[in-house]
Amino acid sequence: MGRAWHRTVSAWRRVEDFHQQVFDARWGHARRREARDQQDTLRALLMLETLGVDNPVAYETLDLIPYMVADLHSWHQRLGRDDFGAPGGCC
Repeated sequence: MGRAWHRTVSAWRRVEDFHQQVFDARWGHARRREARDQQDTLRALLMLETLGVDNPVAYETLDLIPYMVADLHSWHQRLGRDDFGAPGGCC
């Protein structure tokens, strides 16, 4: 590869850096806040589970099971597994 290739790669990385800076400046704060809120929720649920308190959202998640089963096959294939491994769950 020649010098032109390195210049092209260098220019592309500068464009990527600029794009990342613009993206972070505009939506970075909201994205970090949403990630922190989700981590806090997960941490609270894990703490409740650790303390022996029933999961308060368990009843509501029963409504989500049909949607999860419908998406299960594509999900485990995205993870690189050809079969799910649990009998009756998929495939």
